[in-house]
This record gives sequence, C-alpha cells and structure tokens, in this order.
Amino acid sequence: MTEETPGFEQEPDVPAEPGKPGEQPGDAAQASEAAEEAAPEAAPGASGDAEGAAALTAQLDQTRTALNERTQDLQRLQAEFSNYRRRVERDRVAVKEVAIANVLTELLPVLDDIGRARDHGELVGGFKSVAESLETVVAKMGLQQFGKEGEAFDPTVHEALMHSYSPDVTETTCVQILQPGYRIGERTIRPARVGVAEPQPGAQPGKGEDQQAETAADEESGGPEQG
Repeated sequence: MTEETPGFEQEPDVPAEPGKPGEQPGDAAQASEAAEEAAPEAAPGASGDAEGAAALTAQLDQTRTALNERTQDLQRLQAEFSNYRRRVERDRVAVKEVAIANVLTELLPVLDDIGRARDHGELVGGFKSVAESLETVVAKMGLQQFGKEGEAFDPTVHEALMHSYSPDVTETTCVQILQPGYRIGERTIRPARVGVAEPQPGAQPGKGEDQQAETAADEESGGPEQG
C-alpha cells in the first residue's frame, strides 16, 4: 500500500495539445479564430481592387473615344473654315475684277479717241499730258491692249469687220487693225476689230517664195545652165 502525505492531493496527468512549445491552449484557440476572421476580410479587399481597376479602364476608354470624336470635329471645322476662307477670297477677287472691268469698259471710247488723235498728230500740249496720265492709270489697273497687223486671226479675241483675199498670206490673217482689243488678265473686255485676208482661191502657197529662191540660186551660179 502506498502512503499518502496528508494535506496534498495528486492531480491526474492531462496530455498537452499540439502547439508551440510553451504556448497555452487558450492562446492557440485565439490565434485560430483571428486567422479565420482575417481571411474573409482579405478576399473582399482584393476583389474590390480588381473592380476599381476595371472601372478606371472603362472610364479611360470612354475618355479616349470622346477625345477622338472632338478631335475629328475640330479637324472638320478647320477644313470647312479653310474652304470658306478660300471661297471668300476667290469671290472678293472676282468682284474686284468685275468692278474694274466695268469702269475700264466705260473708258474705252476715251482711249479710242486718244489713239486716233495720236495717229493724226493732234496729241499735243496739255491734252497729251492728260492722255498719257490716263493711259498710265488704266495700265496700273491691269488693262492691256492687243491686236497687231500680221497676226493670225483668232475668233475668240478678234472680230472681223472687213474681209478680202490676198496671195501674200497662207492663212486667215489680220491685215488691218480698226480698233485695238483690251483685256484684263485672261478676261477679254473687248475683242480687237480687224480686217482679215484669206489666201487667194486656187493659189499655191509658197510658189512665189520657191521662184525667188530659184532666181537667187541662179544669180549666185552665174545664170541658168543651157543645154
């Protein structure tokens, strides 16, 4: 029989729970509960970050799309404004040319009188100075005179008032200028009024020139050869 010491009771042996050395059972339970609570909280945080990134990406795409649309609108407006400015400038130049042409057209009879006075030797004194000043002014405004004897007849810039035949021409030619023509740039405000001559019917163009060439050759060689 075993003798027991009076006043002391012996506690039964209890197996220790697995854990860290020196860790009490209550501490292990609390750490497990904290880990279980932290795990659900971490998962919703990661999901929220992904959703926020997707939302930002979608918003950025919308902003880029809107920017491209506004850029295209701006480019279209700029092109329309450039076309409008060119059209206005073209219309302004056309209106200016028409206004100048109308004024100069009214002055053409005066210029014709000045030309006739010059041909007859009557352009003298103060009248000459005024006439020359007027011609200088209209030239600065772009008025150009055209029409010379000997040039080929062009129905787009010449108006034939007289017609004749001549053996000296090989095509319809202006042989007399009755009234000079006037133009502003490429715009004709009055055709030249001329007398024209056509080749003689039945004449052989260049026959006279060939005869003259043969005569000159004979003279250089001492005369025609005799058989």
